[in-house]
Amino acid sequence: MTSHAFATDGLDACPYWPVFGPPQVMFVRGRGTELWDDGGRRYLDFLGGLAVTSLGHAHPAVAEAVAEQARTLLHVSNFFANPVATETAIAIDELLGGGGQVFFCNSGAEANEAAFKVARKFGGRGRHVVVSALGSFHGRTLAALAATGQPTKHEPFQPMPDGFRHVPFGDLDALAGALDPSVTAVLIEAVQGEGGVIPAPPGYLEGIRALCDERGVLMIADEVQTGLARTGRWFGFEHAGVRPDVVCLAKALGNGMPIGACWARRDVAQVLRPGDHGSTFSGTPIATAAARAVLAEMRRIDAPALARSAGERLTNLLLATPGVQSVRGLGLLLAAELDGRDSKVVATACLERGLVLNNVTPTALRLAPPLTVREEELDEAVAILKEVLA
Repeated sequence: MTSHAFATDGLDACPYWPVFGPPQVMFVRGRGTELWDDGGRRYLDFLGGLAVTSLGHAHPAVAEAVAEQARTLLHVSNFFANPVATETAIAIDELLGGGGQVFFCNSGAEANEAAFKVARKFGGRGRHVVVSALGSFHGRTLAALAATGQPTKHEPFQPMPDGFRHVPFGDLDALAGALDPSVTAVLIEAVQGEGGVIPAPPGYLEGIRALCDERGVLMIADEVQTGLARTGRWFGFEHAGVRPDVVCLAKALGNGMPIGACWARRDVAQVLRPGDHGSTFSGTPIATAAARAVLAEMRRIDAPALARSAGERLTNLLLATPGVQSVRGLGLLLAAELDGRDSKVVATACLERGLVLNNVTPTALRLAPPLTVREEELDEAVAILKEVLA
């Protein structure tokens, strides 16, 4: 694919910054798990826009909510309230067990940035460090990138912001050793999504909760990719039976509408004062209308149960596929570890045959289809992968 890919008439180059690599396909329409390109070819979307379209493309309830809100009220400033954002914040708080408050933003990185600021204000001057795990991914804004435990991603943008520390994922002893008096919070993913779809080992999240309680630091759960039923529970941390102090959400919250949210225990959120944080587009009626519809529909269909059922079927199908060595993950956030083959080559070959997934590591494929995926679509997708691997 050349740099002229998808250039508009009159342009001699692609109009986008070259940060995503050359586009491989131009998609123009979607429905459920299906996508169509500009040539009319059909694809199965088993990446879900990176775990975003959990209810599938063009979901009628979400589309209608957005259309109706666009005809009613798109935006007011945060000097005023709107009922849609209020109802959506209450719904999020209820899912998280109540007793908290919500800040709306536009993405997962922004949700994490909000978490860093509330954690610093909570800790007080001199107690500002956030500890996260090696292999983690928390976003591409500067502070979120500094929290990301992947040093190769830091190098082009050095020096990184101060106040972030990394320890090996799953190593409670290393974490305990890193929690000196300068630490205000531990930031953790229940499943390292961009790190290779690596679930937290048994006892790890429970151990983090205990350490945070013992040392008086906050536990921040980055649920941007795992949150809202993707793992077979409403939130990934629920598999461990713990409750964080701060939770970051995005991706599936809008089913494609850009929106993020940072929830915090009320006593934590209450350290903030007017002007401490904000966003022009925080809690717009149009974005929260999508989120409100998503949450209502997920509850109606029991989305966590769908993820568990479809995830079990997909796992069994993958394990029965020659060339797949193992499968890891939770619910419908899965990685198929190949028998040493180049996953990028395999993912490209799948795309050529009408299956969208991605190479999350050099030898593993990530699968995150809509939670509403049908059994026959699971069968069809694995048949394509089987054909490629054969």
